[in-house]
Amino acid sequence: MPSPQPRILALDLGKKRIGMAISDPLGITAQGLPNLVRTTKRADLVEIARLVEERDVALILIGNPLHMSGDEGRQSAWAREFADALAVRASRPVRMWDERLTTVEASRVLRSSGISIEKRARAVDRLSAVILLQSYLDSL
Repeated sequence: MPSPQPRILALDLGKKRIGMAISDPLGITAQGLPNLVRTTKRADLVEIARLVEERDVALILIGNPLHMSGDEGRQSAWAREFADALAVRASRPVRMWDERLTTVEASRVLRSSGISIEKRARAVDRLSAVILLQSYLDSL
C-alpha cells in the first residue's frame, strides 16, 4: 500500500469567507472542508494555523487571483500579503497557485446541479478551493 503523503491545504480567499480543501492521505484527490467565515485577519490566521497543525499539513496553497492577462492586481497583492503572514504564523511553506477560472468553474458546476442560489453562494468558495487543489495535484 502506498505510504501517506504530506497533506496540502488549499485556500480560496474571499472577503467574507475562505473556502478550504485538503488533499487525501495519498495526495490524489481534493476534499472540501467547511468554509472559514472571516472575522479579523489575526483570528483567521490563528484558525488556519490550528487546522494546519491538526491535519498535519505540509504545504498551504493559496489561490492567486490574477487578471486574465496573467498580470497581478490589487486582489493578487492582498492574497500574497495574506500568504506571507500565514507562512510565518503556520510555520509552513505557502505557494500561490493560479486560480483564474476556479470560481467560474465552481459556479458553472453548482448552477448545473440545480441547488438554490442561497446554498450556491455558500458552496462556491469550498468548491473553488477543491478545484484549485485538484488542479495543483493533477499538475504533480
